[in-house]
Amino acid sequence: MPSIDPFILERALQWTSEQYDENTRSEVQALIDGDDTKALTDAFYCDLEFGTGGLRGIMGVGTNRVNRYTLGAATQGLCNYLNAQFPQGGLSVALAHDSRNNARAFASLVANVFSANGILVHFFEDLRPTPELSFAIRTLGCVGGVMLTASHNPKEYSGYKVYWSDGCQILPPHDKGIISAVQAIADVKDIRFEGRPDLIKSLGSEMDRQFIDASLALRLRPEAPVNAPDLRIVYSPIHGTGVELVPRLLKEAGYQNVFTVAEQCTPDGNFPTVIYPNPEEQEALSMALKLGEDEAAHLVLATDPDADRVGAAVRDPEGNFMLLNGNQTGVLLFAYLLEQWREQGRLTGNEYVVKTIVTSYLIDRLAAEKGVECLNTLTGFKYIGAVMTERAGQKTYIAGCEESYGYLVGEHVRDKDAVGACLMIAEMAAYYHSQGRSLYEVLLSIYRRHGLFLETLISVTLKGKEGAEQIAELMKKFRSNPPTHLGGEAVLGVRDYLTLIEKDLRTGAETPIDLPKSNVLQLITESGGIISARPSGTEPKIKYYISLNQAFGPEESFTEAQKDMKRRFDQIEQELRS
Repeated sequence: MPSIDPFILERALQWTSEQYDENTRSEVQALIDGDDTKALTDAFYCDLEFGTGGLRGIMGVGTNRVNRYTLGAATQGLCNYLNAQFPQGGLSVALAHDSRNNARAFASLVANVFSANGILVHFFEDLRPTPELSFAIRTLGCVGGVMLTASHNPKEYSGYKVYWSDGCQILPPHDKGIISAVQAIADVKDIRFEGRPDLIKSLGSEMDRQFIDASLALRLRPEAPVNAPDLRIVYSPIHGTGVELVPRLLKEAGYQNVFTVAEQCTPDGNFPTVIYPNPEEQEALSMALKLGEDEAAHLVLATDPDADRVGAAVRDPEGNFMLLNGNQTGVLLFAYLLEQWREQGRLTGNEYVVKTIVTSYLIDRLAAEKGVECLNTLTGFKYIGAVMTERAGQKTYIAGCEESYGYLVGEHVRDKDAVGACLMIAEMAAYYHSQGRSLYEVLLSIYRRHGLFLETLISVTLKGKEGAEQIAELMKKFRSNPPTHLGGEAVLGVRDYLTLIEKDLRTGAETPIDLPKSNVLQLITESGGIISARPSGTEPKIKYYISLNQAFGPEESFTEAQKDMKRRFDQIEQELRS
């Protein structure tokens, strides 16, 4: 068939052989017979790879899709790698899944492959949050674990997040080692699909209890809900795993007025009440915000399907709900934690917080004010987890965050934890509420003290093979010919995390960057604005993170200052898109 690339066609034809199940063979053959060049190309032009979130993609047939065979190969390769790394045997892993379509079936398949390779599987009896999976790995002494999830992606997606023995997502050299082991699976016959029931152990309420107890132990002001008995909270799990633990945790912590969005409390991989199950999107919180109005709530919280991200809304002075972005929630949370640690005499000079390079640099200022070290990592919470593992027993970790609504308080988990974050945000709201202050007012007081920092994210979706090539070309152009001006300001510096060089465009001076290589480029403007460009590791997108700051005095209006920032954001966006 001349219209289909011979390489693509050859790969597709392999999936019509007797090694594959009948449904798979039929689906692939239909694509070939229909001369569906685009569908075939997108499904077979490459193999799924591990990005910042692990293995993630659209469900369907093909080497570039999530299905029985790609998950089987990934797990077989992982088993081969684990057995080589830990030749003493007696290995165990933890396994969980979220509410996505096919999640239980995919997880059962993974459990079978692990057990067929002689590895004991602690398999959660039903859907559970990602942070509990990380916690279980550490608690049970597993060599690793897998979470079947596609986080906040659309319903067509599924995914496979791999964790190491520290409860953190895999990092170099293990990520590349696992990929090599997966690529070494040359034939479907190499995958051991027949499981051993004696090596699959159910995990449930006992682990829930331990995780809840560990979360409750993180409280800095356990009396906060008692001192603010009228605080009213609305929560939505957006059809995901948060329904298993968040309402229970808030109740056990003493919050009496917690209202859940009933229509979104049923786990459902079709996410029928939202366009995208993403707490970063206002539309995804629309039902929670409505219930917040109906119940005169002070705080609205919503978590994504695997409950590792949380979005929040607070009341402004006019009584309307304002959605906090991920940076604002992080700033509020870090300011509260740092102040409580100071008040309680827990700061000794040996503490640290950690964030990513695209997260608000206001957090750096908050930490510096308290004499606390603030470390910046590459984008992806696994890098925050890696810092925690490296520093365990040496320095005291307080919290970590990333701008994409991910937060982690405490060291019992090595991934972002929306369950614990919901508890800490509620405590923070209750603490200030008992003083007659709203979170909105607290945020403004931080801005007036340290300057107004506002951030925005622009995501450009470019799908398939053609889209991947376009994204690569865009990054190449940024490197070869970076803009000299953005938003009416001169660009004074460029940080290239691929070459690990920061260059001063005024003097030509170059400074090394002490981080692993990553395909990220940052442009620094004369006012200290930072514009970052990076391809997403989990979605077919190029992302632009824009962070601006300016002085913000007591006499200035937040509304007007936001409008001014919005004009600058819009100008920079137009310039980036052109």
